[in-house]
Amino acid sequence: MTVDSASERRFERALASLRGLSVGDALGSQFFVPVNYPLLKQRLLPPGPWQWTDDTEMASSVLAVLAAHGRVDQDALAHSFAEHHDFDRGYGPAVNRLLRLVREGGDWRELASALFKGQGSWGNGSAMRIAPLGAWYADDPEQATHQAEISSYTTHQHREAVVGAMAVAAAASLAAAPGGPPKPEELLDGVIALVPRSAVGAGLRRARDMLDYQDAGTVAAVLGNGRRTSAHDTVPFALWSAARSLGDFEEAFWLTAQAGGDVDTTCAIVGGVVAAGTAGAPPADWLAQTEEPPGWLLPARH
Repeated sequence: MTVDSASERRFERALASLRGLSVGDALGSQFFVPVNYPLLKQRLLPPGPWQWTDDTEMASSVLAVLAAHGRVDQDALAHSFAEHHDFDRGYGPAVNRLLRLVREGGDWRELASALFKGQGSWGNGSAMRIAPLGAWYADDPEQATHQAEISSYTTHQHREAVVGAMAVAAAASLAAAPGGPPKPEELLDGVIALVPRSAVGAGLRRARDMLDYQDAGTVAAVLGNGRRTSAHDTVPFALWSAARSLGDFEEAFWLTAQAGGDVDTTCAIVGGVVAAGTAGAPPADWLAQTEEPPGWLLPARH
């Protein structure tokens, strides 16, 4: 059955966010290669093509499940993650094992809750993949945070990881609002109001206070840049950078990447949030050098 026009608009909006996410992910990953370090300082592009990582692969599953179900279906999402899991895309060891076991018939609920001695993962994986969901719910940021929370539990059940996903989804929803993107302080105020108290939330409040800072490295020294691969070390800086650059994908990417750290993930988050807005699409030549989203995603529209 063909989706209705409202769902089609949601899909196209979320796909635009996914494309921005994939460019940030794929281009950001190029700067883990030592020969490209000097290019980053000069804001020069490395040679293409650029291949995306697990960030884009998992985000594609999020969008596929939304397109098929109209909401997050946890079982469908966990099984999509497992079915499309490509070990060579750079997954962390804990998620690699979890998805392999789900593929072999394991229960994602038991596996995800057992990670890290029963605390669940507080990594940035559920945040890095979620911006397209926020774009899907551009007219309803509260629903975006709710669906992002549900989505996180399939792999990341620690409170900080869950709140990190909620924050990114809220930011993408607000950036994609029909009336146009908000001002930087409005974006962060909106996100802060939608997430519960947490280390991520505290980081977002610090990010709000640092919006007038010009140097991303200085901000990252306070907020983190994903080097510790935790949600609270990743999301506040990424949303500071996105808020500073709404409507300008190119500036958003360089501002984020030059702070170093987990560059593919911070740039994936920022790219997905910025591209959720109609004025935030990545440059056409950057898209042309980025690997296309996986072929199994596009048929999910029907």
